[in-house]
Amino acid sequence: MSQSPDQQSTHRQSTEDPQAARAQQGARNPRGVADLFSDGRLVAIPRKAARREQLLAHLAGTLFAPDRAYSEPEVNDALRTVHEDCSALRRYLITSGHLTRTRDGSSYRRSTTTR
Repeated sequence: MSQSPDQQSTHRQSTEDPQAARAQQGARNPRGVADLFSDGRLVAIPRKAARREQLLAHLAGTLFAPDRAYSEPEVNDALRTVHEDCSALRRYLITSGHLTRTRDGSSYRRSTTTR
């Protein structure tokens, strides 16, 4: 079976530049965060910043309503539904800008913008 010129170019590119091939594969098959979970629980907090950012965006969007204030215990309880290290996840959500908190730490909100 012969390959089209596009397929030949893609094959040639993938053998010449593995990074370009991975980027192209990612464009065709974008990874969600589902592979980070098992039975509804987060298996591990990703070390890579870009992957962790995907996770944090997902957690902020699914666990926290945009127009509601949360106490720290409420934030912790929500995060514990997916992972036991709620303090690490809470810190990541704050530093990434997905959650904001009052100066005294008494109230948290889902941010409408991220840093």
